[in-house]
Amino acid sequence: MIAGVVLLCGVFSAMAQESRSEISLQGTGFFTKDTSGRGTTQRTTETGGFLVGYRYSLTRWLAAEAVYGYDRNTQRYFGSGALARVQANVHQVTSGFVVRVPRVFRLSPYLLAEGGALVFDPTGNRFGTVSGTSTDAAGVFSYGGGADYGVNKQVTLRAEYRGFVAACMTGI
Repeated sequence: MIAGVVLLCGVFSAMAQESRSEISLQGTGFFTKDTSGRGTTQRTTETGGFLVGYRYSLTRWLAAEAVYGYDRNTQRYFGSGALARVQANVHQVTSGFVVRVPRVFRLSPYLLAEGGALVFDPTGNRFGTVSGTSTDAAGVFSYGGGADYGVNKQVTLRAEYRGFVAACMTGI
């Protein structure tokens, strides 16, 4: 399971002529679970990135959303005293639905469920010590929730949790 977290970040909502559309830009934190098995341990760096989204309100409580996210992370593999390292760009592309919960003061809570892809793209730089790594993609289900805090009609602050459940990637 891969988990990504969007930490209290400014979300700049560019409102179109009608207030049904919004565009967001968020800072992210990318955290993955370390794993071990068959004499090998995998550890990953905790890193930051960004998330760009477009949300279109279908009703007062339901919206459709499309999201692109980018992070760079390094995976380190330990086993029998050897160390291998792969640095990669991680791209997230998802779309789905956002369900808004009734507003409380200036807070607008919501839940989200999306599907899409997570792409692991090795950089091939000198920090990578595993030759033959290749780009790989996996289907992903994204779930989470958060709350928007309206600063004014055009600017909102957002705190969001976004988790991922993905198939195993085999690019290494």
